Amino acid sequence: MKRSLGLLLLLPSLASAQSLDLTRGGPIGIWGEDLEVHDQERYAQATGEARATRGDVTVTADTLVARYRKKTAANGAAATGMGGNEIYRLEARGHVHIYTPTDEAVGDVAVYDLDQAVLVMTGGRLKLTTPQHTITARDSLEYWSDKHMAVARGNAVVLTADARRMAADTVVGYTAAAPSGQPAKANADPLASGGALERVEAYGNVEVRTATDTVRGDRGLYLAERASAWLEGNVHLTSAANGQLDGGAAEVNMKTGVAKLARAPGARVRGMIVPNKAKP
Repeated sequence: MKRSLGLLLLLPSLASAQSLDLTRGGPIGIWGEDLEVHDQERYAQATGEARATRGDVTVTADTLVARYRKKTAANGAAATGMGGNEIYRLEARGHVHIYTPTDEAVGDVAVYDLDQAVLVMTGGRLKLTTPQHTITARDSLEYWSDKHMAVARGNAVVLTADARRMAADTVVGYTAAAPSGQPAKANADPLASGGALERVEAYGNVEVRTATDTVRGDRGLYLAERASAWLEGNVHLTSAANGQLDGGAAEVNMKTGVAKLARAPGARVRGMIVPNKAKP
């Protein structure tokens, strides 16, 4: 028999659509084929088609654990019945799927700390998908809603809808905050509720590909407005037409596919040009 539990989070409702952000909206509802409430330990556990919802955001998993506490006058509200409880941590395990009508994230384990406004997903098949971007990672995916930031660790890849790609050991994506006093737009990028992706920082084994070239370096920066990426540190540019060039820095126009190599201070650009094959 399916059961449900509603624990009221005493936070103001927002009229605008939500991205993957559980810190805003009305009560969080929790459902499952089996539902246990441990009031002394202050947690509720749902298993069997477990589901939690808040506003436009839905979380499904094999097991969901909601940890809650009494709301006190010290932090802004009196504790009165169920309405005096607030969920401060949501844990999901097994086939985790977090989604809105437009965006989704999948993984094996997810922990949402509502106090810190951070979602951390771990396990296999980590993936965050939006209409504009796809981010994958091997080790972890983090989503910091208040900081308008997402972090992917371990073989991390950012791929835009128009096939712009940046890969690295770690990538950090930043989005534009909504203008002061205005809610986020309904079609905002889900990496943060404020707006579209502004820039991506990449660290360790950075790689940028175009239709003709592959550029690698130690650090990288992608600016969406300019559609350009910059790489620094042990930069290697490999081209099917011209072989490999080495330098200290490079700029890649992700729209045109043109890559320019720059020398490091005190060093020269060096390269190995591959000649055309002789005709038979």
